[in-house]
Amino acid sequence: MIIRQTLKVALPETAKQPIRKALEYLTGKHDAELSYWNSRLEMDGGRFKNHHYERLMLAMAEEDSDAFLQDKVVADFGCGPRGSLAWANAAFMRFGIDVIADRYADEFTNDVLNHGMAYVKCTEKAIPLPSDFVDVMFTMNAIDHVNDFAVMCNEILRVLKPGGLFIGSFNLEEPASPHEPQRLTEQCIKDNLLNQLEIQSYRLAEQEPDDETGELGGNYAPFFKDELSYRMGHEGFLWVRAKKPV
Repeated sequence: MIIRQTLKVALPETAKQPIRKALEYLTGKHDAELSYWNSRLEMDGGRFKNHHYERLMLAMAEEDSDAFLQDKVVADFGCGPRGSLAWANAAFMRFGIDVIADRYADEFTNDVLNHGMAYVKCTEKAIPLPSDFVDVMFTMNAIDHVNDFAVMCNEILRVLKPGGLFIGSFNLEEPASPHEPQRLTEQCIKDNLLNQLEIQSYRLAEQEPDDETGELGGNYAPFFKDELSYRMGHEGFLWVRAKKPV
């Protein structure tokens, strides 16, 4: 690893300390992500369940079926290892993008090899896909985990085709933490991402208690019940569908 190699060279200790702290921070963050998915796997009975993603992601997109993905290149940023796009059979190609996708492949091999998706490891600065490549980009409550929100928003915009769809779910106003370093507000999401897109749908709801099923209901219930209300500055969810200008 480049950072570890750097620490071995004859740098002054004052220069090594910030590098060491950054390494410890990133390792801890990624280990926490992997620990969460291991606990999720145990709850799922030893094999990841992913059937719930279809209704959830179609609800985010405001679509009745995966027909709108026909012959499209579809991606999910911050996908996790559960097979979030396994339902999208109409798509031409399906990509799960995640900063620890390689660790998913090592830890959950049998699962990730059977999801009909290509798992792509990104970095905190770049998504290794060509520009103007993705027809439909999903992200679901994942982008608050990134270290540099502006950089990753730019990367999402870069890989999305002109005329392509962005379909996102954001956690609003949750306090930042070492593992989820972004406290997202409506304004910062607009400034860094949505102002560069043509918004087709914009829905807000306050968070409800999580039922810990990881499926439907729980804190997503207002969207399914169409009982949307939100007080600015409170913890909530934003669901957006938008198009990249041609």
